[in-house]
Amino acid sequence: MAVCPACRHVEKEGELFCTHCGAYLASVEGSSSEADLQPDHLNFNFDAEQPKSDAQVKPKFDPSIRVTLQVLSTGDQLPLKGKSEFTLGRISGTQPILPDIDLTPYQAYETGVSRLHALLLLDLDKITITDLGSANGTRINGDRVTAHAPYPLQDGDIISLGNFKACIYIRDL
Repeated sequence: MAVCPACRHVEKEGELFCTHCGAYLASVEGSSSEADLQPDHLNFNFDAEQPKSDAQVKPKFDPSIRVTLQVLSTGDQLPLKGKSEFTLGRISGTQPILPDIDLTPYQAYETGVSRLHALLLLDLDKITITDLGSANGTRINGDRVTAHAPYPLQDGDIISLGNFKACIYIRDL
């Protein structure tokens, strides 16, 4: 069993990220602080005035962007704009239907993301995610969702597609 250095949630051995808060779990021998247990690229700091103490620091939003996905392994932000629905997945070979958000650059294949893994729907009053029958499943804050059923998302939720993790940030307009 592994204990998350950020939230103290107990995880099974071999997990890289906490299913509760998304923190990096690989410990460094001799480390004593939470910051020592986080690789530099996971100490998100999007505002120079803020200290690097919280792995869940919210990114600054472009006024035209309502929803942003933040890849936990890199800190990259993927703004969702211009449409009301987005498929999440990876590109592979000559597949005829491509995902709207290609996660291939984030080791999607290695982390178990299906070609068409999930669907995000952005309505005015709610945002939902639907697993599209993926091989490795979808989780919200560590809880597995049933395929083909929409689940509501809230600001700060951790979405797991297989072992790929992203945090969703939702700004009220």
